[in-house]
Amino acid sequence: MKKKKRKKRSHIPFRMNMLFFAVFVLFSVLVVRLGIVQIVYGQDYKKELEQTEDKTIHTSVPRGRILDRNYKVIVGNKALKAITYTRTQADDNKKMLKVARKLGEIIKVPDADVKRLTDRDKKDFWILTHPKAAKQLVSKAEQAKLDNDSDKIYKLQLKRITKQDLDSMSPEDLNVLAIYSKMSAGYVLSPQIIKNTGVTNKEYATVSENLSALPGVDITTDWERNYVFKEANSNDSVLGSILGDVTTEKEGLPADKEQYYTARGYSRNDRVGKSYIEQQYEDVLSGEKEKVEAKQDKKGNVISSKVISKGKPGSDLVLSIDIDLQKEVEKIITDEIKAARASNPLVDRAFVTVMNPYTGEVLSMAGKQVVTKNGSAKIKDFALGNMTTAYPSGSAVKGATVLTGYQTGAISPGSVFVDQPLHFAGTPVKKSWVANGFGAINDLKALQVSSNVYMFRTVMAIGGQHNYVPNGPLRIDKMKTIRTLRKYFAQFGLGVKTGIDLPGEVGGYQTEVPPNSGNVLDFGIGQFDTYTPLQLCQYVSTIANGGYRVQPHIAKEIREPSPDGKTLGPVEKDIGTTVLNRVDMKESYINRVKQGFYNVVNVPHGTAYGRIDSSLKVAGKTGTAQAVYGGELVEKYDAAGRTHPSLWSNAWNSTFVGYAPYNHPEIAISVVVPWSYMGGASDPHTNLKIANRVLKAYFDLEKKEESKATNTPEKTVANAN
Repeated sequence: MKKKKRKKRSHIPFRMNMLFFAVFVLFSVLVVRLGIVQIVYGQDYKKELEQTEDKTIHTSVPRGRILDRNYKVIVGNKALKAITYTRTQADDNKKMLKVARKLGEIIKVPDADVKRLTDRDKKDFWILTHPKAAKQLVSKAEQAKLDNDSDKIYKLQLKRITKQDLDSMSPEDLNVLAIYSKMSAGYVLSPQIIKNTGVTNKEYATVSENLSALPGVDITTDWERNYVFKEANSNDSVLGSILGDVTTEKEGLPADKEQYYTARGYSRNDRVGKSYIEQQYEDVLSGEKEKVEAKQDKKGNVISSKVISKGKPGSDLVLSIDIDLQKEVEKIITDEIKAARASNPLVDRAFVTVMNPYTGEVLSMAGKQVVTKNGSAKIKDFALGNMTTAYPSGSAVKGATVLTGYQTGAISPGSVFVDQPLHFAGTPVKKSWVANGFGAINDLKALQVSSNVYMFRTVMAIGGQHNYVPNGPLRIDKMKTIRTLRKYFAQFGLGVKTGIDLPGEVGGYQTEVPPNSGNVLDFGIGQFDTYTPLQLCQYVSTIANGGYRVQPHIAKEIREPSPDGKTLGPVEKDIGTTVLNRVDMKESYINRVKQGFYNVVNVPHGTAYGRIDSSLKVAGKTGTAQAVYGGELVEKYDAAGRTHPSLWSNAWNSTFVGYAPYNHPEIAISVVVPWSYMGGASDPHTNLKIANRVLKAYFDLEKKEESKATNTPEKTVANAN
């Protein structure tokens, strides 16, 4: 009997069941977790995904203009077509390189930008554009030896890039590099100028048409400072050194003031005033930036933006300077330096300051200096020298000596001394510039003829010695006498800073007086201590206005920005007169010295008589001081190890201080011509030639202004040309 076959039963192995069960459990857990994410935390994750960051972007505005007292534009802004790039946090080197290449096909940067590229710039760019070749510069074994430190590996790559590698860069490569270099130098969300010089209409239009393919790139209007008044046959600006400069975008904020500016909302690549007027009045000229709020996603991409503050252009700064007078004064100085150098080639500079003695408004501050470069001598602007250089001023300060004598009781108005050579034991003879002296003279005559002996006797009396005994001792306390003189001189502004509204002013130098007692007498005739031309002008202004030392200022008023570039905005601030002190002198004493100054110019035998036009009604005081030559030849001799010629130690400075008209002064003037002549040469009176021409120019311009009809200043900015 056949056995029945057993039916084979189908079943799922136990392990398979367990696997399916595990999958089921895990899937269930996943579903639960997804449910929790969706239902419980869904809104939180959605908020995180939608999270944005707001950042404020500051956009520069046009800088304020600088105008002269008659509202002629001295410094304006020239509009420039510009191409900019604004990087975001999401922009890495590769993204910027891609944009730079596209932009490089459209624009060509100036050659100067390419020339500024350093070897390091080129090496960095070579590594970025040749990643495979750069990687092969350092073997894996070397990388391991360097602990795979990326910084160390990169430095080794830089070191191994050859000159041949760099020379292989084409002009097109360098153009792209220059663009990329500027892009990468910018700060996040801070527009960086890629090109604003020589942007052609075609470049501007093509970039505009392709903005969608150039992320971060934009077209805009930029500005550059335009210095309107130029010197004849030169690209130098009239008043150039006083106006100062503005940093370029590449320079950005000065390193020593970066913290100061960034705390006030400046970006590091902002252009700011870096010297003199542009620096002093930065807060006035810079304006208020436009503020744009940019919304960024988590990756740093800008997803929206809106203007939250339109910004305000810089305010206009109106100077006290009369630009027409300034031009004339600069021309006069240049002419007279050229003429003087024909007989004395060591004359290499001259200075003039003109100011209103009552208000302190500086009408002109001019200076010229001969600068030799590559064997060619050129006369360059050195207006700054009026406040940054100081010289022995000679007899110009005798008015202060006489007034000190009055106030200390050493002399009285009308006091008489015999002007004759003075002989003291152990001291070289002290005498006036006329060998045998002027005989018996009073204070007025002493100022008129510039008697040295009268001043020596006055200083002796200030020091307590009222009698002169030939060949006898000089019995005065040298240092006490000097302190007394300096104390009173300072009341006029001599030896102290004037307080002008410009940085960099010096206060002159207090020279150590030689130990010989006789030398202290020379202080009274303007030897030893040095004064700036600006200090001399403040000094004579103090006499002219009756004894008030007023602070010189070069800014006259601040006006709101012009709405159209033609009309003037309303006055924001008037720069008024600041009286620093009233000299401790009787008014009658000051009037007495003013009479002496009148005699200098208008009475025969006065040291300026016949050399200044009498119709100008000028009062003043001449000065001649012995000095040591310190011009540009000194540096050349020192560099070559050459001995200075003995003649250099016997140079003479020529000065003049004055005011006009003498009955009611409108202007005060100081003229300083260092090293005007040498040794025993005759005085060419360059100081008086300059003074006469400057004073005449002032009154001629005044007549011209009075005779022509002028537009109302509140309505129109005068044509600058």
